[in-house]
Amino acid sequence: MQVAVPQDQTRVPTTRRYLMCPPSFFAVEYVINPWMDPSQPVSVELAVQQWTELRDTYRRLGHTVEEIEAQPGLPDMVFAANSGTVVDGRVLGSRFRAPQRAAEAEHFRRWFVEHGYRDITMPEKINEAEGDFAWTGKLLLAGTGFRTDPAAHAEAQEALGVPVVSLRLIDPKFYHLDTALFVLSEATDAAPAQVVYYPQAFSPGSQRVLTKLFPDAVQATEADALCFGLNGVSDGRNVVLPVEATELGARLAERGYEPVYVDISELRKAGGGPKCCTMEIRK
Repeated sequence: MQVAVPQDQTRVPTTRRYLMCPPSFFAVEYVINPWMDPSQPVSVELAVQQWTELRDTYRRLGHTVEEIEAQPGLPDMVFAANSGTVVDGRVLGSRFRAPQRAAEAEHFRRWFVEHGYRDITMPEKINEAEGDFAWTGKLLLAGTGFRTDPAAHAEAQEALGVPVVSLRLIDPKFYHLDTALFVLSEATDAAPAQVVYYPQAFSPGSQRVLTKLFPDAVQATEADALCFGLNGVSDGRNVVLPVEATELGARLAERGYEPVYVDISELRKAGGGPKCCTMEIRK
């Protein structure tokens, strides 16, 4: 259901704090998702340029961006969202399914320790953090089907102390929740959360759950999803999207949001987009 926002209603952005990792060692050397093709050349220089523009876009929008140092031998470390979920200052780390990415989790854990965080939990079950977890302000949407173990959802509820709703992904092109759904505005006491998602990425039961939880959601098209439009980042007003996601951006503008476009074409070769590069730190 598409509902236009009233003319006199203005979306209000909230200042965010993000953790990012530069793609200094970016490469596509293995295949752990359908987007990766090691036979296709990639440019570290272009990846760094695109990542830098994304980082600078956040800063222009008034957000704080902190950086963790990239490590050699970990070409996917740029996708910081996969290494931690932070809600109310509690940190739930990650445990990767692919052995090629396993070492990333410890580097991010150390970053949190070095920056004064003490309530840190490292999961026992496979848990790819904000790749499969989306905080709505009241509850945590939790994806499974390709990466994160369903049992990790219970671990997240215990570690973060927030209610968790499980959602099943069924299309391998949308292997993480953050490739198929993102939160436009978090829930408050005065208003429910708003989300945008691609229905066909989810099982029939999960589609029914999303319809009940978010009857006013923006339902994206396949074209939106295939350009990583569902890997967007919103501050409640400004929505950072891939440059190709103009159709989705137009529909979000009808709801009162302000689309902000960035080029992530090189990063997409590894199956990542704006959100994949962006871990949100909620204190």
